[in-house]
Amino acid sequence: MTEPRPRRSVLYMPGANERALEKARTLPTDALILDLEDSVAPDAKAGARKRVAAAAASGEYGPREVTIRVNAPGTPWHTEDLKAAAEAGPDAVVVPKVDSADTVRRIVAALEAGGAPDRTAVWAMIETPEAVFEARAIAAASERLTVLVLGTNDLVKELRAEHVPGRAPLLTALSLVLLAARVTGKTVLDGVYNDVQDLAGFEAETLQSRQLGFDGKTLIHPKQLEPCNRIFTPTDAEVDRSRRIIAAFEEATSQGRGVVTVDGRMIENLHVDEARRVLAVVEAVRDR
Repeated sequence: MTEPRPRRSVLYMPGANERALEKARTLPTDALILDLEDSVAPDAKAGARKRVAAAAASGEYGPREVTIRVNAPGTPWHTEDLKAAAEAGPDAVVVPKVDSADTVRRIVAALEAGGAPDRTAVWAMIETPEAVFEARAIAAASERLTVLVLGTNDLVKELRAEHVPGRAPLLTALSLVLLAARVTGKTVLDGVYNDVQDLAGFEAETLQSRQLGFDGKTLIHPKQLEPCNRIFTPTDAEVDRSRRIIAAFEEATSQGRGVVTVDGRMIENLHVDEARRVLAVVEAVRDR
């Protein structure tokens, strides 16, 4: 099994803030989104674009995956953002308001025309009801697209819903995008938690993210990093059980036995696959 790249924690950093971009070099996040969209005022867009492109091309962020969030298609800044991102060659370009497979293909074509290296992926933000219904087609539109990112704030607005504990208004949309990611083999990231002071609420939502099946969560503040990394990292008990499942299965297979039990529970191939995935995640995190 190929070890997955850990994306437990994915932190937005405002592209107009030089200090924030410098601080990001030391933060324990798996990935960074250097933002040119919501966190940057219109009159600061051009300066932020240059600053973010230079940061992404600097090679100074260590093992952290470095991405650039451009402004959405149809905005006055989108085309220049894509050109700058293509030249900078980050690990990925994060695109807001992706509503169709055609949008993905246009983004990919623009990046390739701009000279983006093969390693620069596309991350598509799913932020509207239309995008939720099109999520499978969006995910399958290009091999360069590797990650789906939930834009839950915009989705709540579009649904005329409310932010409530447990996120009942969003569960259908979250599940549909998860299904799209799994059927196409893409990574899927949950949206942000807005109250940076409410760490208990953040932990509860992050645990829900993991239980639903998300690969990680997007964050808006460094305070959220420790609990996010902890919750999305398999525990010692999970690692131990995974090793015992694999060992028991391999021993039974070598002896021609068809029935395997661990801790009194029947073990099937699906349990072995999940155990190997758990160990792969842990190894990927330890290698950072």
